[in-house]
Amino acid sequence: MSGEVPSRSTRLQRVLNGPRPEAVPALVARACTLVGLLDMAAGVFPRFRRSRMHALAEVLPGALGPFAAALSLSAGVLLLLLAHGLRRRKRRAWRAAVVLLPAGAIAQFTYRHSLVGVLISLLLLAPLVRHRAEFSALPDPRSRWYALGNFVLMGAGSLLLGVVIVSVHTRHIVGDPSLSDRLEHVLYGLFGFEGPVDYTGTTSWTVGFSLGALGLLTAITTIYLALRPEHPAARLTEDDEAQLRALLDRHGGRDSLGHFALRRDKAVVFSPSGKAAVTYRVVHGVMLASGDPIGDVEAWPGAIERFMDEARAHSWTPAVMGCSETGAEVWTRETGLDALELGDEAVVDVADFSLAGRAMRNVRQMVKRIERAGYETRVRRAHDLGAGELERVRRAAEDWRGTDTERGFSMALGRIGDAADGDCLIATAHKADEEPGPYGDLKAVLHFVPWGPDGASLDLMRRDRSADPGMNELLIVAALQAAPRFGVQRISLNFAMFRSALARGEKIGAGPVLRAWRGLLVFLSRWFQIESLYKFNAKFRPRWEPRFVVYAASRDLPRIGLAALQAEGFVNLALPLPRFLRRTSRAARPCAHDMAERRGVRAA
Repeated sequence: MSGEVPSRSTRLQRVLNGPRPEAVPALVARACTLVGLLDMAAGVFPRFRRSRMHALAEVLPGALGPFAAALSLSAGVLLLLLAHGLRRRKRRAWRAAVVLLPAGAIAQFTYRHSLVGVLISLLLLAPLVRHRAEFSALPDPRSRWYALGNFVLMGAGSLLLGVVIVSVHTRHIVGDPSLSDRLEHVLYGLFGFEGPVDYTGTTSWTVGFSLGALGLLTAITTIYLALRPEHPAARLTEDDEAQLRALLDRHGGRDSLGHFALRRDKAVVFSPSGKAAVTYRVVHGVMLASGDPIGDVEAWPGAIERFMDEARAHSWTPAVMGCSETGAEVWTRETGLDALELGDEAVVDVADFSLAGRAMRNVRQMVKRIERAGYETRVRRAHDLGAGELERVRRAAEDWRGTDTERGFSMALGRIGDAADGDCLIATAHKADEEPGPYGDLKAVLHFVPWGPDGASLDLMRRDRSADPGMNELLIVAALQAAPRFGVQRISLNFAMFRSALARGEKIGAGPVLRAWRGLLVFLSRWFQIESLYKFNAKFRPRWEPRFVVYAASRDLPRIGLAALQAEGFVNLALPLPRFLRRTSRAARPCAHDMAERRGVRAA
């Protein structure tokens, strides 16, 4: 039985066999973290070097030789950097540790003749060598922009730590240097020069070598990241995209988010039979899939297994954002992961939609008012727009975005007017009785992607800020009224996070916990549009389809949440390119240009 309590002999055997292999990376990482912190403390704080703890710290890897403070500081920083990689079972971190620890042991014996120092290094080395098979994770996708990020972060950290190093030697400082003098001394010291702060005795040498060690570490790690082979971010190949489109042609009606799998900044894994696929993006160690797997439900387990194998191979944290109830059931059954309801998707059945009735009075009055103001609407397939008009729509949607970062991942396509997306619906609002702007009489744009043969899913809503309020409501109503001409029977609108909590929390009789949770969501809506999207969707009387997040452990939820916010564009921890470079670089061009160039056709 799975719940049977192990016998005493079994427990004893487990103790004799040592820790489980999967626990070794975490144990070694904790040991490296502890040793690294002690090394850093020994290198920074003079009182620590005179304390009883220093008797132990002196025999740790790196605390040796005539420049013990600088070497301790360098070793501590390196061990802290390695600890994260060891915890994630990274092969390169294992190799670096296997090289660093014997070197430390040899140096301990050569310079200090310390058998204790050699023993500590070997004790850390032994589990690394014995369980080397556990450290098999491959590198993460990366680009050389990480070198710039490393330079900024390591430089800032070295500057702050350098100020601490300069300031802790209070008994040996000559005079009373100001903060600006200390910052100047740190900056000079990071580059190996002497600064304006003076010390008595040999303290100036200790501070100088410590600052030089920090500067050297920053330079070495930056140069390594800049020169190592580049692993570009995820991109769909032409063959991958063609195979995904074939699966969507046969099974695209199952999930309203299926067409968003064609974002070209996602990677894909296919089932062994090729009848199903999972698309994903890796964000800071989180392997983030979106929506349900694409393709035949019977082949989903094969694609999910490939997804999990890829996550294990790289030691990524697997997660799924926005899958349906069926998708959540399959994911949890096949992988043992857990699922949590994230919110609801608003789906409007075209046959049931009407502006009549009291419930639709506000929408009806708003639409009539805008129409009386002289606005007209047009709903067309993308391939029915001329090249010039399509280019105006694309440029207008980009300029009206409102943020420097394109938002969207799980429910956004990230492009308009691509030659391969001719079946997308584009709803536009026009006002001809005003002086034409940079985009003619165009005032607002809605873009819908196909949802199987008889559905459409809202991709983006953009409008001119000078246009009258209510443009989005006007165009959604226009799209719903025009849908029968295109054979569209259902339209998926925005996704409303925590919709059920917002709806129940405002009802009479809601308990204090539910009201407090709703109050927190309303507060967060100032930045993330949680409540406003729910209320906007509710205007059209949709049916609500629950969406789920699938995750491995509760402790992973903060990481997954941060990764999802980054993928969706709400949080940007990376260093973005300047806007003028994003407009002209190949990676940031409108995707229509990319596809046209691949096919040898001149883009419009």
